Amino acid sequence: MESMRDVDRVMEREIKKGSTPLKFEQLGFGDYSYNEITSKEKLLQVLSYLLRIGEYETFGGKTIGNNVYMDIRGKKAVFKRTRLTYERNNIFATIKRLAKKYKPDYEGKVYLETVRCFFTISEEELEKCRYNYKGKDTYAFMMSDKYIMALYTYCLSARKAVALEDIELEGLSETELSMVKLESVRDVLFQALLLDDVKFEDGKMYAELCSIIMLKGDNR
Repeated sequence: MESMRDVDRVMEREIKKGSTPLKFEQLGFGDYSYNEITSKEKLLQVLSYLLRIGEYETFGGKTIGNNVYMDIRGKKAVFKRTRLTYERNNIFATIKRLAKKYKPDYEGKVYLETVRCFFTISEEELEKCRYNYKGKDTYAFMMSDKYIMALYTYCLSARKAVALEDIELEGLSETELSMVKLESVRDVLFQALLLDDVKFEDGKMYAELCSIIMLKGDNR
């Protein structure tokens, strides 16, 4: 992974070109962070929701192109933006094949992890991004591919760093805490940063970093 200093330089250049100056601030865990996936059908439903396809296609508004999705190229995980439904359908098919290969154990070993990535932006810049979609006030951030991938790099770097920190999180079970620390994680089946659904909490803006994780067989 490139250094964060290099990532900062990329972001600075892209802001000068017109990207919205959205900056990563911190991660947030809570009682929303872990939901067990108990069947293949539930797994496919979660994938469909994250990819905004099938019954969830209507969730894909104007800003769906800002989302970052995990795909597989050869045997390597890659992360990219998509703008067309057929691209997300192709990712769905790829991850479905990968799941078949991994043979997930749905007896307490597959979870959806949802981490909140908090961002900062000036009130002036935020007001420029406000628009009305289907009768609701929301925000659309104009960001280049390089800028969005830089934001994703910050989110992913922060998520990895949490595993090395000596932190205490209230309300999480022993199994959930082991997932925070990545101690019990066998593989990450899929991951997405959902920048098309930015929300606010206590005046702070966040997007969700969602990961479908599989646990090691010897850890309940």
